[in-house]
Amino acid sequence: MTIRTRFAPSPTGLLHVGNARAALFNFLFARHHGGEFLLRIEDTDKERSTQKAVDVIFDGLAWMGIEADAEPVFQSARQDRHTEVALELLEKGQAYKCFCTPEELTAMREKAMAEKRPPRYDGTWRDRDPSEAPAGAPYVVRLKAPRDGETIIKDLVQGEVRVANSEMDDLILLRSDGTPTYLHAVVVDDHDMDITHVMRGDDHLTNTFRQAMIYRAMGWNLPHFAHLPLIHGPDGAKLSKRHGAQSVVDFREEGYLPEALCNYLLRLGWGHGDAEVLSREEQIKLFDLDGVGRSPSRMDYVKLAHLNGIWMRVADDARLTDDVMQRLQGRDGVVTDDRTRARILAMMPGLKERAKTLVELADNAAFAGFTLPLTFTPKAEKLLGEDGRTVLQGVGRDLAALSDFTPETVDATLRAYAEKHEIKLGSVAQPLRAAMTGSTTSPGIDLTLAALGQDEVLARIAAVLASASTDG
Repeated sequence: MTIRTRFAPSPTGLLHVGNARAALFNFLFARHHGGEFLLRIEDTDKERSTQKAVDVIFDGLAWMGIEADAEPVFQSARQDRHTEVALELLEKGQAYKCFCTPEELTAMREKAMAEKRPPRYDGTWRDRDPSEAPAGAPYVVRLKAPRDGETIIKDLVQGEVRVANSEMDDLILLRSDGTPTYLHAVVVDDHDMDITHVMRGDDHLTNTFRQAMIYRAMGWNLPHFAHLPLIHGPDGAKLSKRHGAQSVVDFREEGYLPEALCNYLLRLGWGHGDAEVLSREEQIKLFDLDGVGRSPSRMDYVKLAHLNGIWMRVADDARLTDDVMQRLQGRDGVVTDDRTRARILAMMPGLKERAKTLVELADNAAFAGFTLPLTFTPKAEKLLGEDGRTVLQGVGRDLAALSDFTPETVDATLRAYAEKHEIKLGSVAQPLRAAMTGSTTSPGIDLTLAALGQDEVLARIAAVLASASTDG
């Protein structure tokens, strides 16, 4: 048997991080077992489904490196097949036509609630002859669900779960306009796509009990079910905007690498010993459902940022530079030309050591494209007082004399200046850093100066000194 999993999102909004994790788990499970991972877009809700949301899903999955093994299936294109199965159930006596009016259903619901009973359909038309209905009256097609016994699901995460059939009503398969319901369409699609394992959030568990009845009414084998615990906010409440990023788009915009997010989502609710940092190859090798816990997970944004920092430090410098350049586009006072890119690329080994997100990385790298005169932070201003300017003037002459402007020659020059004037190396480096960046942070000062280039370094020193003389 070839294991086949699927990810089946509804294109009604952004790709939520909980759905992204479900996609990842389905993908890794299929890869681990040498199976197939499929994608189905459940776009039957015509009012809420949009092409933009479909594109967001495709882009998000591609960004995360989650690739389907076949072209995506669009549920809306399969409506005739969904209807065919519902009519087959009707023909077999496993379903029936219900002619209840909206008013009757409302009265039924209100009566049940008044009697402190769950508001379920009471089976008014379950055993009645359709000929009793007024001519041309609209109807829905309902499943004739079993009323005795219980429905049992052997869930691969939750264990054996069961519900008394008396607690469930006859679910609608076809609406009065002839369109299939979501619960029915999903069963037909999973069966026809030969899905062997359905892995989704445990908020679908109630749906699974109802869908199992459709499988059994059709005489179809049930797939294996695995209901994944939901992701909560750090405080244990439902994840919301007040907690932080919720969608794949949010995490991307906030500067997280896809490998970091995937790594974090995998470890959120799944464990394998002490392993924390796992490559995609290691994820595929190790992932199986026996490591998935039953309790809800809590988003830890601090841990995610830490993990992102780890992945950034091993990421390709050119790739990080390209991302930074995109983020700097259109920023006031920053020139994003080839020269700026070359400077950032040269400094990237040092820049990425000091950042935990790509946004932070871009902020730290922006000085490479600054135009003169620079704007200084209050802390940088303090470093550019009389003593700092004296250092700049003196070391500037020494740097100007260099015929070969490399990190090595720059470092040697700064050290020689500090030794000659009997001051600490930091007393030389910090005014230089302030003059170069407008702040007090940068990669190593030797790498920073070499990346900016001799002409730019001398120009920024001159701008500080000129400003000081003007102020005076």
